[in-house]
Amino acid sequence: MRQQATVGAQHAAPSRLPPHASRLIRSARVAHLATADKNGRPHVIPICYVFDGKCFYSPIDEKPKRNTGRELKRIRNIRENPNVALDIDRYDEDWRRLAYMLIFGKARVLRAGKTHQQVVKLLRRKYPQYRTMAIHERPMISITSKQIVVWGKV
Repeated sequence: MRQQATVGAQHAAPSRLPPHASRLIRSARVAHLATADKNGRPHVIPICYVFDGKCFYSPIDEKPKRNTGRELKRIRNIRENPNVALDIDRYDEDWRRLAYMLIFGKARVLRAGKTHQQVVKLLRRKYPQYRTMAIHERPMISITSKQIVVWGKV
């Protein structure tokens, strides 16, 4: 039941994954991002994201944040330790339908540029809420996958 797909750092294309795994990536609305600080202290949060065929992206959007005026914990952690994990899962009361993907990768923060602009378009297409938010002016997390573990009925 467990499949493991190792995806190269620059070639994390859905074509390297089973088609059903690519569908889970594209259809899931929320993922969970795990970061750790320089001391290895973990931090896990739910995120909105898109996948462009190479990298996963998550904006620092305008939803209410606990620490206004301070750099977010996830951004500080990525600066200190770029190793991250991203969980994309599907829960179902019928446990035969449970599935998840665990993406291990390296993260960095994009603040502007052509890639940033292209990802803003993808995010606005997937999440109508972003159409009225100024995500084009805000930082974005980019995750390049190193390894993807696929489990269950994806």
